[in-house]
Amino acid sequence: MRALSSIAARLVVTGAVLAYLLSRIDLGASARAMVHVHPVWLLLALALVAADRVVMALRWLLLLRAAGVDAPPGSTLRIFFESSFVGSFLPAGIGADAARAYAIAVRTSHGSQAVASVGVDRLIGLATIVLVGVAGLAGWAYRLPPGLRLRLYLVAAAAGAGVVALFWVDRLIAKLLPPRWREFKWGWRVSRLGDAIGAYRAHPGILARVFALSLGVGLVRVLQAYCLGCGLDIGVGFGYYLVFMPIAMLILLLPVSISGLGVLQAVVVWLLRPVGVPDAQAFALSTLLIAIGLAGNLPGALLYVVRRKPII
Repeated sequence: MRALSSIAARLVVTGAVLAYLLSRIDLGASARAMVHVHPVWLLLALALVAADRVVMALRWLLLLRAAGVDAPPGSTLRIFFESSFVGSFLPAGIGADAARAYAIAVRTSHGSQAVASVGVDRLIGLATIVLVGVAGLAGWAYRLPPGLRLRLYLVAAAAGAGVVALFWVDRLIAKLLPPRWREFKWGWRVSRLGDAIGAYRAHPGILARVFALSLGVGLVRVLQAYCLGCGLDIGVGFGYYLVFMPIAMLILLLPVSISGLGVLQAVVVWLLRPVGVPDAQAFALSTLLIAIGLAGNLPGALLYVVRRKPII
């Protein structure tokens, strides 16, 4: 019942934001822009979507192997792609993560390690998105007020420090969680999860590779938006995509909508107004971003349909 209420709330948010945008945007102009998007740029964006899905799957596989999870690579990749499809219908940002963590946990004896791998994967991804955004802001630093520039850099530094500190969460739990609480099921699970995350400290090489792959995914996501922007004849340089897309990606991770519908469009429209992009074009760009993301989940949909035993 609680899950249904949560999904209903996100549907309401999605519908309300879309209704607000559509009441203020020329939907006909947006539709015409999407229909006439240059096919070469659209195909290039779709190819980049396929590339980022493959890299993300390999990134998670590296983390699972480092944690000692004995799931076969083929099954693991299948779970990744299926969970990406299932996540399309769940809260943005956490749906697919929850699906793949659950699928690995019920198929192996490493439930804590499965959850830890997804959590570490997500947090490293967040850190690299922030890093890409900082790189973009560095190119625009002369246009920003000094106070705002300093605050943004402090936020980026805090995000990076937070991700690094995460790998010592087991020691924090050991100090803060009384031994008697570990006798309860929830306390035991918290302790096990902390140990699973802390175990990654023994694999700095794997973490470095995962970080590099995550950075590549972040840049590819920016390139996807840039290609669609070129296909829509949006006259904004790549440098600004490095500024606004990381912000949009971070907002998209908030579990307040279904597949980012409404929320992503609102953020992209708002962020492109200062550089003179008409709302109709910005709405078209953000809608195409969601569309190609859903297209990237189609392989998972096929696997989900033909498989006799779904992941959830």
